[in-house]
Amino acid sequence: MKFSGIWKKKKDHFQNIQLNESLDTLPKIPLHTELNQNIEVLKSAYKDCSDVVFREFSIGGSINAVLLYIDGLSNTEEVDQHVLKPLIQMKNHEHGAIFEKTKKEISVSDIKDIYSINDIFKQISIGNSIILIENETNGISIGLPKWEKRSIMEPDAESVIRGPREGFIETLRVNTSLLRRKIRHPLLRMKQMDIGRYTETQVIVAYIEGIADSTLVDEVTSRLKRIKIDGILESGYIEELIVDHPFSPFSQVLTTERPDVASACLLEGRVVILIDGTPITLIAPCTFASLMQAPEDYYNPFYISTLIRWLRYIFFFIALLAPSAYVAILTFHQEMLPTTLLLTIAQSREQIPFPALIEAFIMEITFEALREAGVRLPKQVGAAVSIVGALVIGQAATAAGLVSSPMVMVVAITGVASFLMPRYATGISIRILRFPIMIFSGMLGLLGVMIGITAIVAHMCTLKSFGVPYFNSTAPLKIQNLKDVLIRAPWWAMDTRPEFISKDTSNLRRQSSNLKPGPSKGGGES
Repeated sequence: MKFSGIWKKKKDHFQNIQLNESLDTLPKIPLHTELNQNIEVLKSAYKDCSDVVFREFSIGGSINAVLLYIDGLSNTEEVDQHVLKPLIQMKNHEHGAIFEKTKKEISVSDIKDIYSINDIFKQISIGNSIILIENETNGISIGLPKWEKRSIMEPDAESVIRGPREGFIETLRVNTSLLRRKIRHPLLRMKQMDIGRYTETQVIVAYIEGIADSTLVDEVTSRLKRIKIDGILESGYIEELIVDHPFSPFSQVLTTERPDVASACLLEGRVVILIDGTPITLIAPCTFASLMQAPEDYYNPFYISTLIRWLRYIFFFIALLAPSAYVAILTFHQEMLPTTLLLTIAQSREQIPFPALIEAFIMEITFEALREAGVRLPKQVGAAVSIVGALVIGQAATAAGLVSSPMVMVVAITGVASFLMPRYATGISIRILRFPIMIFSGMLGLLGVMIGITAIVAHMCTLKSFGVPYFNSTAPLKIQNLKDVLIRAPWWAMDTRPEFISKDTSNLRRQSSNLKPGPSKGGGES
């Protein structure tokens, strides 16, 4: 009688409450011994939900029970075969041990007990089926989820010539299994939490215990737990809510769709955040050097990777500064150009009605619009529109005397240079910062360019990613940390993990000290 009074009070409070908070903060309602009372609360909670199925039946023809699941999330064929059929046909049961007997009859490996109405909400939302039995205060959750998912394929945004051809997908457990296939050690930890008042999105914090700094893991977990929001639909929600400097144009969290990249970061001591419903995973901490590294750098010979990395840094500065330098020299510093080149440019600009700064703005904005159009259009026509549009508009603008040929060439080189950036976020940062530097150069010449560069470098020096300075791989200067910045040292030379990430000095070494290739000592023919 006492239990019934407490349960009715909690039930009434639950039914009157506005469900505008997460399930964890709602009042806990234990399961009632009367099956009809449980069904009443559940049906009131799932009112007007046509996809929620209540299948009432009798265990062994004598004990009332109900099977609850969401149509489209649960595997109904398996439920019928391995749950309903054996329970309806069950014989020789004892009423007092019906709960344990029921669990033994169900031929499914993933079975767990549930104790409250709140547990039912969580379990059926992830595709599990629920069985409630008359006169029992515990329920049974049966793990038979089934929903449509995308097949594993190579990410379009991170394609490589040499390397694995698999990428993350929108299903969280598939993504965790891809990491487990790469890193098979039991010290790979995966902490799970649910974020989102309504979506209850599953988020996993993955790290390798003994390599990842415990302070970093605690900081990432703490920032995730502070998030109170209606829902998480993509990793971008979380990225904006956990970064140190939200107004900076530079990315402070690495993003990837590749399991090999995530695994490599885990082995360095970083933390990987996987979010259900998106293939994009987040990696912390992030430094500027890591934004300039591509997955293929570590699959090709080190001298090839080093040359490509130098090319990448050179074109980073070209993408950022080429239009600004052209505007500054043409407006204030004509003496820096050879006479023949200066005369050629002057001849091409003879009929142009705009100053160099306005001309550069027109071309840059047009190019950015064409690039965005190419991204948004269907793949079959997007590339053709962006390329043909650039050619036609550039040629037409030159013929009409709106822009000069040298400016078209400078903008084209700038666009190609921005495509060399291995991370999409890095290219976005360059595209944003290019315009204020152009304004400075149009006002002050090369002095304005230097002011812009100084402001950017000063800003980057103040940035931190989860407590790690943005330029930590280069300042303070340590030779060991430079082995994977401007160059990609041979694998046998990178024998320790980056110290600024893995701070546990007792476990810095990641390989033996005798891996340098060469003939074996005392072996081989003379």
